[in-house]
Amino acid sequence: MTVTATDLLLRVEHVCKTFATEGGELTVLDDVSLTVREGEIVALLGRSGSGKSTLLRCIAGLVAPTSGRVCYRGTELTGANAGVSMVFQSFALLPWLTVLQNVELGLEARNVPAAERRERALRAIDLIGLDGFESAYPKELSGGMRQRVGFARALVVEPDALLMDEPFSALDVLTSENLRGELLRLWHDGDFPTRSALIVTHNIEEAIQLADRVLVLDSNPGRIKAELTIDLPQPRDRRSPAFEALVDTVYGILTGRDATEVPGRAVHADAMPLPDGISEPAELNTPLPRASTGELGGLIELLAALGGHEGLAEIADELRYELDDLLPVVDAAELLKLAFAEDGRLHLTEQGRRYAAADILRAKEQFATLAVEQAPLVRRVVRRLRHSDNGTVRADTIRAELRYGYSEDYARTQLDTAIDWGRYGELFEYDAGNDRLLLPTRAAT
Repeated sequence: MTVTATDLLLRVEHVCKTFATEGGELTVLDDVSLTVREGEIVALLGRSGSGKSTLLRCIAGLVAPTSGRVCYRGTELTGANAGVSMVFQSFALLPWLTVLQNVELGLEARNVPAAERRERALRAIDLIGLDGFESAYPKELSGGMRQRVGFARALVVEPDALLMDEPFSALDVLTSENLRGELLRLWHDGDFPTRSALIVTHNIEEAIQLADRVLVLDSNPGRIKAELTIDLPQPRDRRSPAFEALVDTVYGILTGRDATEVPGRAVHADAMPLPDGISEPAELNTPLPRASTGELGGLIELLAALGGHEGLAEIADELRYELDDLLPVVDAAELLKLAFAEDGRLHLTEQGRRYAAADILRAKEQFATLAVEQAPLVRRVVRRLRHSDNGTVRADTIRAELRYGYSEDYARTQLDTAIDWGRYGELFEYDAGNDRLLLPTRAAT
C-alpha cells in the first residue's frame, strides 16, 4: 500500500531514548522507526525491557527522544501531540471528580464552553456504555467501568489517533474480553470517533485480535524486530488455524535467538560503573526471569512427559497459561540450560532430562548448582554471604545496588525471584522480619 501525505498520521524516525542513571546511561529505545496511517490499528508488541511505553510517550509528546524525531501530520513534535489521546493501564482517573467531570477534563483543557463540553461528554459516556453512571465517583465503579471512563475521556476530544498503553492488562479476563469486543464493534461500525489507534501490549493474542499490523519489539534496548500485516477478517476466530498460525509465528519471533544476540542481554551497558567497588555487573545484564521454581519444575516435568519436545503454543494450552505468561518460565529454563526454544518449539537438554528424572533432593542439588553457575544475581548473593563477617547481608543493600540498573520496583522483583531460587536450592535463607539474607547454616532470629 502506498502511503500518501494525507493518510499518514504519525511517523517515528530513527528514535533513540536514553535515561541518565546514577551509574551511567540507560538505553531504552534504539533506532526505532514506524508509521501509523489513517484507518488502521497498529499494535506494539514486546516483553519487559522493550521500551513499549516509552515509545508511546514519545509519540504522545510527553517524552522527548534523545535523538531522532516524531512527526504528526508531517510536522515534528516539540511538545505534547495535539492530535492524540491516551488510555492508561492504571485508569488515571481523578477520584474526587464524577464520571462526567473526569470525561470533561480534556475538553476543559481545550477551553470548550461548558454547555458544549457537557453535551459531548454525555455522548461519549453513552457511546462507551456508561449511561446512568454520570454522577458516580471512581470508587463506586468496577475496574472495567473505570477503564470505560478512561476510554470516554480519551475519545471525547475526537483525536486523530488513540494511544493505548496496555489498557486491558489490569482487568480480569472476562471484563477485558468484553471491553475489547465492544471497542472493536464500535471501530468497525464506524462509530469510533478517532481515525487510528496504536496499542501497546505484551499479549500476543490481543495484538493479533485487534491489529491490522503488529510491530514486534526486541528487548534491551527496544528496537523493531519484525512487522506483520494481519489480514484476517474481523471478527477474528482465535481458534481458527490461521489465527493460531499467526500466534505461533509471533511467538517464534519473541522467543527466537539470533546468532548475533547475547542471551539474556538487558538494557544496561556492561561497562556501567557501579558504586562501592562492585566489580561484577553481570546481574544487571542477565536479569532473572520472573518465574517461580514451582513453575519451572512443572514445565520441565511436562516437557519430559511429552517426550522432551513440544510446541510452545501447545505447552501453554496444556498448562492453561496465556502464551505471554509462559515466556518467563521458558526464559528461566533456557537460562539454567534445562531447555532451549527453537522454531516455536521447546526442547529439553540432557541436563533437563536428568532434572526431570531426579528425586526431590537430587533435583534441588542440581538446581542449586545451575543457579550459581548460570544466574549471576543468585551467584552474587551467595558470594556476598560467604564473604560477610557474620554470614548475613541486608536485603536492602542488594536492592540498592540493583537500582543502579533497574527501577525500584524491578529491583525488588529481581531480588524476590533470587530469594525464591536461593531458598529452593538451599543456597541461602531470608529473614522477612529483619529483611536480611543469611547462609542456611544460621537460624533466623
